[in-house]
Amino acid sequence: MSESAGVVNIVVAGLGGQGVLKASDIMADVAFRSGADVKKSEIHGMAQRGGSVTSDVRYGPQVLSPMVPEGQADYLVVLSQDQVEHNLWRLKSGGVLLEPQPAAPVAGMPAILDEISNKRSINVAMLGMLSVYLDIPQEVWIEAIKANLPEKLHEVNLQAFEQGRRQGEARRQAGR
Repeated sequence: MSESAGVVNIVVAGLGGQGVLKASDIMADVAFRSGADVKKSEIHGMAQRGGSVTSDVRYGPQVLSPMVPEGQADYLVVLSQDQVEHNLWRLKSGGVLLEPQPAAPVAGMPAILDEISNKRSINVAMLGMLSVYLDIPQEVWIEAIKANLPEKLHEVNLQAFEQGRRQGEARRQAGR
């Protein structure tokens, strides 16, 4: 079996302090809880100074390498709008770009940053958006969020996740 058979490639990109690494931790946990083989890698750069941070998550029946091959990301999840152009080369043709303020917003749907009450939860809101594209039950996502965050942050992050899911559903229905 070639490694690419059934492997899902996700790149999470943003700036230091936005929760890129926490988002990829949750995503990897979700994939693991769903029974997949999972590999994850991170590139921190100047994260402590607000620099670019990316993390690759790959899951499927068999994953040999943690790095998403160039131009092979099925999903590019961007937490900071200014990181879209820096990372588009990672997205495959026909891949899905999920960004907080899309250039072509869905009619009647505000940008996710305008919807969530705690801006520090943008990473979990974006995972909510991603979740509607992946065939993993919502309960698994909720379990992983709770397992990866302190209890005092559960409520605000679960709300952000739900808001992200609503955004994702609207985008998916709009064909994006």
